Amino acid sequence: MINSEINIRVLYAHTDNMGIVNNGRYLEYFEAGRNTLLRELGYPYTELEKLNYGLPVIEAHANYLSTAKYDDIVIIKAFLRNMPGVRVKIDYELFVGSKLIVTGYTVHSFISLATMKPVRPPKDFLDIITPKFS
Repeated sequence: MINSEINIRVLYAHTDNMGIVNNGRYLEYFEAGRNTLLRELGYPYTELEKLNYGLPVIEAHANYLSTAKYDDIVIIKAFLRNMPGVRVKIDYELFVGSKLIVTGYTVHSFISLATMKPVRPPKDFLDIITPKFS
């Protein structure tokens, strides 16, 4: 398993008139976690794009257990639990302090940006992550 963690302070713009984070914003927090995970692996999303790969979201799910509010620090944990193939699933846990507020996952497909068709992940990407699953 590969994991990462990032903290984000909730902006006023992310909240409704009650000061509670809008439910759609959690997908953006998932994205922050996913980008941090890739960056910490040494393979940021920009590297995939340079090699003509895309990684669009094809499925997303969130379980809302509690809320975050304006000015809270949201701790975003992202997990890659299985070796990716054409598809890759990333799990997330979001906390405010020690309180778990959201769990979820996103599923992505590696695609060729030239053809917009699914493809296997880049070999050098697999070379980086394979030892972490051994």
